[in-house]
Amino acid sequence: MTDYFETKSQPITKLMVWQAYKEVRANRGSYGIDRMSWEYLDVNRSRELYKLWNRLTSGTYFPAPVRQVAIPKRDGGEHLLGIPTLLDRIAQQVVKKHLEQVVEPLFHTDSYGYRPNKSAHDAVRQSNARTLNHDFVIDLDIKGFFDNIDHNLMMKTVKHYCSDRWVLMYVKRWLKAGIVSKDGMYRDTMTGTPQGGVISPLLANLFLHVAFDKWMENHHPEKPFERYADDIVVHCKTEKQALFMLKVIKVRMQHCHLELHPQKTKIVNLRGEPIGIYPKKYDFLGFSIKPTGVKTKKGVKSLSGTFVSIKSRTGILSKFSSWSIHKRRKSIELLAKELNPMIRGIINNYHKFENGSMRYVWNQLNARLLKWVKWEKGLYKYAAIRWLKTKYKECPDLFAHWRLVYP
Repeated sequence: MTDYFETKSQPITKLMVWQAYKEVRANRGSYGIDRMSWEYLDVNRSRELYKLWNRLTSGTYFPAPVRQVAIPKRDGGEHLLGIPTLLDRIAQQVVKKHLEQVVEPLFHTDSYGYRPNKSAHDAVRQSNARTLNHDFVIDLDIKGFFDNIDHNLMMKTVKHYCSDRWVLMYVKRWLKAGIVSKDGMYRDTMTGTPQGGVISPLLANLFLHVAFDKWMENHHPEKPFERYADDIVVHCKTEKQALFMLKVIKVRMQHCHLELHPQKTKIVNLRGEPIGIYPKKYDFLGFSIKPTGVKTKKGVKSLSGTFVSIKSRTGILSKFSSWSIHKRRKSIELLAKELNPMIRGIINNYHKFENGSMRYVWNQLNARLLKWVKWEKGLYKYAAIRWLKTKYKECPDLFAHWRLVYP
């Protein structure tokens, strides 16, 4: 009989490895440099998971280098991710689950990224609420944060909160595992924790918990902030406060071997006296928070509203373009079945606060559906419009966005 609670020199049970496998598998994800697929691992999981457990518990587990992949950015350029092998991701999940139980209760209330029962929408909602009595905002951007985390400081941070030697040993090995770039060249990792690893978000949160959250709590508790991973917003009441806080935060980041991005970090003036040098809005997690007028019995009152950012809308339109809807030769019912999961995902993400800023986006999707009708049915413009409107009257819920903007 298999004893899933059996351990060796390191206190890692077979059950811990098995649970980690199920959790990582639920997220699927791509292969690493060994090109091991989920299909192969599912067939051979007993042998592969036993070998992994055996190495983890004996201290002979060494991770493979991560496979670097490039993801296009919305504003041009590339975003580099590091993809560990499937077995390395399972090993990371074992350590992550143990370390998370130790550090999660200690994290700051206003740290929202990659945490249970917290979301980006919670961070945006809180950020907008705090602009009611804070006219100035510091929109912080840490330059290449995940690539520039100092390994020595990272290990000191982990050791401060978790004294388990096996955790420290494997975290250090993952930090030093190396990267195989997209051109096939290997290089050592001297700094940083590659985005894409299972444990990387937790390590990043732990590092900024010390570098920023606790520092703010101890030295500037009167200045509220929201942090989602390395996206940080700090609220100030006056221009003088904002200038001072930006100055001291720059120094704090330098002490932690980090640098604020000189162009992307900025002070925002939401409702103070008009000062031309400051922008009047800031983008946070895909949304723009900016002043808006609200009618009251006493006239128009200036508040802050949350809208879908221009970058987000541009990204959604690019996604629509990549779908190549007009080239799909199938019935409109099958087309709706394919597209609706993606449409619902966009709705769930971007319709949490208001709907008006998304109307143009859905009109553009309807225009692409109209183009599909013209190609598929061989109709001219006005005949295609009539055909699509008839279909809407027959089945108004055919496409998920039709309840927001009809064709």
